[in-house]
Amino acid sequence: MSSSNSDDRATHVLVFPYPAQGHILPLLDLTHQLALRNLHITILITPKNRPTLTPLLDAHPSIQTLLLQFPSHPSIPPGVENVKELGNKGNLPVMIALSKLFDPIVQWFHSHSNPPVAILSDFFLGWTLNLARQLNIVRITFFSSGSFLTAVSDYCWNHTDAAKSSDVVEFRSLPRSPVFKAEHLPSTFRFYKISDPDWEFIKDGMIANTLSWGCVFNSFEALEGEYLDYLKRNMGHDRVFGVGPLSLIGPESTRGGDTGLGQNNHVLKWLDRCPNESVLYVCFGSQKVLRREQMEALASGLEKSGIRFLWAVKTSMTQNEEDGYGLVPDGFEERVADRGLVLKGWAPQVSILSHKAVGGFLSHCGWNSVLEALVEGVMILAWPMEADQFVNAKLLAEDLEVGVKACEGADTVPDSEVLGRVISESISQCERVKKRAKELRGKALEAVKKNGESGSDLDRLVQELRKLVKNLKFTNP
Repeated sequence: MSSSNSDDRATHVLVFPYPAQGHILPLLDLTHQLALRNLHITILITPKNRPTLTPLLDAHPSIQTLLLQFPSHPSIPPGVENVKELGNKGNLPVMIALSKLFDPIVQWFHSHSNPPVAILSDFFLGWTLNLARQLNIVRITFFSSGSFLTAVSDYCWNHTDAAKSSDVVEFRSLPRSPVFKAEHLPSTFRFYKISDPDWEFIKDGMIANTLSWGCVFNSFEALEGEYLDYLKRNMGHDRVFGVGPLSLIGPESTRGGDTGLGQNNHVLKWLDRCPNESVLYVCFGSQKVLRREQMEALASGLEKSGIRFLWAVKTSMTQNEEDGYGLVPDGFEERVADRGLVLKGWAPQVSILSHKAVGGFLSHCGWNSVLEALVEGVMILAWPMEADQFVNAKLLAEDLEVGVKACEGADTVPDSEVLGRVISESISQCERVKKRAKELRGKALEAVKKNGESGSDLDRLVQELRKLVKNLKFTNP
């Protein structure tokens, strides 16, 4: 992919990730691909988030960094620069705080001998469209989530009164005319408070995302083609690029993300002793900690299912443990020792999902977990709780039929009899769903190849960026 074309070296892109693991890692995978195509790249990062760039910078010494201090905010403790230290409630103050980098970026831009022709920024940084307009460059929105979610979210933000006033919202203009309960809409929209200055700022940023010059999605044609096409029609141009699954084309040093099991090597040995596709992997992401009643119901459901399982349990904050948050019921591990394993703390999820013994994944349906499962051809048992998860669960279980619904709601305590039956039937009987999941895996692998849909969209994105250098008198939308 090397080239001596001087336009390549002049095509400078400023990459601005949002400091949350599920956002930043796929954008760095995309940046890796842009660097392979000889684009000149600068990544904007704050000091405590810089170590996340190490694998990428090691692979591409030519990538520059723009290191800016994380702006202060009254709701963010000093020294905190990543949402993982705050939980989902930290998104609003982090989004507001980062907007204070507007002027420092402008100063850097005007001091640069070869300033960028585009800013590629996360969809939680919608204010960068105004930044790009002031600098007379283009802004490209990077979505670490799916295009179905974006279509739903974009409708909500552009029809706030209607979406806020209904218990059930119908999206008649979208493919398949989906319908969602109000409590199942994207969390960022549900939390929106009309006339609150901070939330009005967030609203403006969200609307700006599809008004930007282009949009890039960590998705692919076989997964969300009809929604990618819908956004092209809705936005009035074809600068909508599905380039995923990006985890398949990230730097070699980080591909898989957790291939070294380290202290969890016993997990792999335990899986090695299990028959093929006999194990249910249970994990609800890095943020969600279940309450005592939920832990007890889930444990009981797993026990009653009679199915082998590997349960990754996020450990709770100390002050919550007395209320039973994140605690496995007493005696449970001993009762199921012949067919179940409980893993407390961090789980090597990619390595687990790729193991031949795993036949299903009970998941909250966060987008990165969804992609990790689909890349390995593993069917999903959906328990959506918040954020984008209800939209993703509908896509998987209803549109694509690569998953089944097991439960729903962040505070729901499932009926253990029903949950146990869903688990048992899904692992032992849902051959059609398993087959469709394997077929989608094949399509994902094909998509990222050079001539696949995602590979072609990636090349098309780079071609469009290079055109900007050849015609610097473009008009920013």
